[in-house]
Parts: sequence; structure tokens; C-alpha cells
Amino acid sequence: MAMLSFEAKYRVRGGTLIGGDLFDFWVGPFYVGFFGVTAIFFIVVGTLLCVWGAAIGPTWNVWQINIAPPDLKYGLGLAPLREGGLWQLITISAVGAFVSWALRQVEISRKLGMGLHIPYAYGVAVLAYVTLVVIRPVLLGAWGHGFPYGILSHLDWVSNVGYQYLHFHYNPLHMIAVTLFFTTTLALSMHGSLILSVVNPRKGEAVKTSEHENTFFRDLLGYSIGAIGIHRLGLALSLGAGIFSALCIVVSGPLWTRGWPEWWDWWLNLPIWR
Repeated sequence: MAMLSFEAKYRVRGGTLIGGDLFDFWVGPFYVGFFGVTAIFFIVVGTLLCVWGAAIGPTWNVWQINIAPPDLKYGLGLAPLREGGLWQLITISAVGAFVSWALRQVEISRKLGMGLHIPYAYGVAVLAYVTLVVIRPVLLGAWGHGFPYGILSHLDWVSNVGYQYLHFHYNPLHMIAVTLFFTTTLALSMHGSLILSVVNPRKGEAVKTSEHENTFFRDLLGYSIGAIGIHRLGLALSLGAGIFSALCIVVSGPLWTRGWPEWWDWWLNLPIWR
């Protein structure tokens, strides 16, 4: 019922980027819009292409299905469907679906009269994907440098890239990304656990207020960032994790071709060790 009462507040006309009133419609409680239509189109096409790729493959085992990118010999050109062309079409569909969904979020934000932080945040995740399958392959000169679509084959690709640079965990940008991922988890889990303790007190105790939350963190850490602040911090940490995860892979190959442990030679060559 709460959702139904709130629906009238956001179910308003306008805010569309393309199509005007023609595509300004809902299906039940879900806003569709022009970019909702394009997202559905790309999702359906991409899914059917994945099924086609599985059908022409050697197995229907969901763990072993593999749709590989083109061989390096095709460079940045189009490849035959059975030799990587399907991968190229699926990638186009995926990028189309992700970008459509982000633009649909922009329209919803405009309808609600709110900022664009949600589509921006989602856009960072899209950027990480596009970096792997478009930007890095283009910089390296071949679509074959993209990762394959499949569960085990994708894990193999990740492992092989790590060994290709001797030890990928020595990548400083990868270190920053992982640190930000873990810090996001720590900060928001601390916040979430405190909220649960506040609204689920022991039997006979009253539900606590936000001041209790602030007092707890002042006692624990010496400072409380506040209810709004912790969500902004979580957003900043998670976006940083996504951005640095994209950077750590895009520099591997186009900008750095040796093993990552060698990068740290600058530390060993500092004058302080001499």
C-alpha cells in the first residue's frame, strides 16, 4: 500500500529525453519510456544471440558454455559469426542495453526532480564493462583481447591475464580498487548493523533514535559522519572502486607490458636505500 500511495508523486508527465509524450508510459508500476523500449530490444536480441552461441557450441552445460571473441588475426574488423562475430553482436547488444538502462534512469530522476547520482553510479559499472570489451581491445588493436562470455571461460581469462603480467595483484591501481571495495563493504556493513540494532532493540526497550547512532560512532571512532554522510561516503568509495578497477585493466597492455612486480623497482631505487 505504501508503494501505491507514493506512486502518484512520481507518476508525472515530462522528464523524457527522447520521444516526448509518445514514449512517456508505464507498464504497471514500472516506467518504460523510449530507453526502456530500446533496453528491452537489446536484452532480447542479446539473450537470443547467447542461446544461438550455446546451440552451435559443443555443450549445453551452463558452466562450460563459451562464446569467445574473435581471433587476434581479425584485428578490429568484423569476424564470421562462428569465429567471434556472435561475440561482437552480443557485445553491441550488451552495451546498448546498459546505456539504455542508464538513460532510462536519467528520465526517472528528472521525473522525480532529483539529482543524477543514480545513473552516474550505474554508469561507472557500465564504464568498467565497456573498458574490458571495447576500450582496451581498441587500444590493443584487436577485439580478441576482450573477455569471453561464459562462466568457466571468463574465470580462465581472468587467471590468464593475471599470469600474463606475472602477478596482477602488484598492479598499484588494482590494489587501490580492491582496498576501496573492501572499505565500502566495511563502512556500509557497520552502518547497516547499527541501523538493525537501533530499530530492533531488546524486549522492553524503546526504538533508538539517530542521535544514538551518532553517539555510538563518536564513542567508537571519535567522530560520526552522520546518516546522510555515511551514504555519501559509501557512494564515493564504491564509485572509486569501480573507476580504479577500470583503470587497473586498461593500463595493463596499452601502457604497461611487463610484469607488475617490475613496476615497483622505482621503490627499490630510491636514494634512501643507498
